[in-house]
Amino acid sequence: MYNIVLINIMPCKAGFTDLKILITVIFLLYNILLPQHSSAQVLGCTDHKALNFNPAAKYNDGSCFYEEIAISPLSSFELSNIISETSGLIYWDNRIWTINDSDDTNVYSLDTLDGNIIHPYPLNGTDNTDWEEISQDDEYLYIGDTGNNQNGNRTDLKILRISKSSLPVSSPGIDTIYFSYSDQSDFSPAGANNTDFDCEAFIVSADSIYLFTKQWVKNGTAVYSLPKSPGRYTAKLKTSYNIDGMVTGSVFLESKKLIAICGYDAALQPFIYLLYDFNGTDFFSGNKRKIMISLPFHQIEGITTSDGKKYYLTNEQLIYEPLLNIKPQLHIVDLGSFLDVYLNSFLTMVRDDEVNYGYKIYPVPADYFLIVETDPVNLPSPYSLISQSGRALRSGIFTEEFSNIDVSGLPEGLYILNTGKNRKHSFKFLRK
Repeated sequence: MYNIVLINIMPCKAGFTDLKILITVIFLLYNILLPQHSSAQVLGCTDHKALNFNPAAKYNDGSCFYEEIAISPLSSFELSNIISETSGLIYWDNRIWTINDSDDTNVYSLDTLDGNIIHPYPLNGTDNTDWEEISQDDEYLYIGDTGNNQNGNRTDLKILRISKSSLPVSSPGIDTIYFSYSDQSDFSPAGANNTDFDCEAFIVSADSIYLFTKQWVKNGTAVYSLPKSPGRYTAKLKTSYNIDGMVTGSVFLESKKLIAICGYDAALQPFIYLLYDFNGTDFFSGNKRKIMISLPFHQIEGITTSDGKKYYLTNEQLIYEPLLNIKPQLHIVDLGSFLDVYLNSFLTMVRDDEVNYGYKIYPVPADYFLIVETDPVNLPSPYSLISQSGRALRSGIFTEEFSNIDVSGLPEGLYILNTGKNRKHSFKFLRK
């Protein structure tokens, strides 16, 4: 229903300038008070898996909530005592990789089938005060000497950046990223496990590192950002969130806007916290789902995945004699049933029959930019963006492996991207 605003205009001896002002005021009131139904944004929960899913919602407002659930691992394997303090995981080169959280300065590659050690890679010339996380991008491994639970007053926090290509040699290429927290001014000893400036989880994005702290006092996490290049930085506080637990590890699938955080609560009950369909780097603006793992008294420390569906977790050894002796283990869990609808909204790699390489486009649906990943073999690659009616909207030539197409001005709906030689490869995507 429209809101009608009546304005009583009394006769007056107004000049032309006064009349222009009056008309301008009426126009502004009309545009402010009259609802714009044709372009109204329907906000709500867009996750089909949520209890409050709203099929009419087109824009995710982060309001989804879910049933409480606990799952069991598909399988679990005891790890070697050599990595009894496993702390952090990545999936790379068809293997999983881990580190120990003190003293040991090796990176270990593990078999994905049973967790057996394939090969240790020494990082000569480094020291391990409290290694707590390992992450990666295409070129580097990042190892966080970021543990700070002893007194919360470390002034030597750092992240090691290791060239992947140099890892097999005796002296791998290693740079260092030093940092401090922007909101920490008191460095008095706080005592063991009594600080909010501990960090055991971080992710690496296109240009930054994002720390997820382990808040012993607040029982939540704070997100800080810093550049991922060597240097000395002040990590800037972005946001805080009451995750109701201790964050110990993370993995990031950037092209799918999906982060999985692992940790445990005060009773040593492990969990996975899923963050997905968020806006930009506001990681808590989208869906937030906590899934408990049926592994009581397991101190889960690392998490990784290659596809967002099957996840690898590790726990370090935990001994409380004579009642408890939990061995270090690798666990495999399946989260496909929780994320299948969301993950299926993204297009996967399409192969080119002639050269056995292809293209990948994401995110789907697209908000502002469509990212097109083109194998270098196919470059240069002409493209055209077509509406459902067949109208050509954009055209050009991809000359780089990663390219952006601005779709922010297009109406919502289904579009077709034709690319490749003679534009023979077609991709459908949604603009939301």
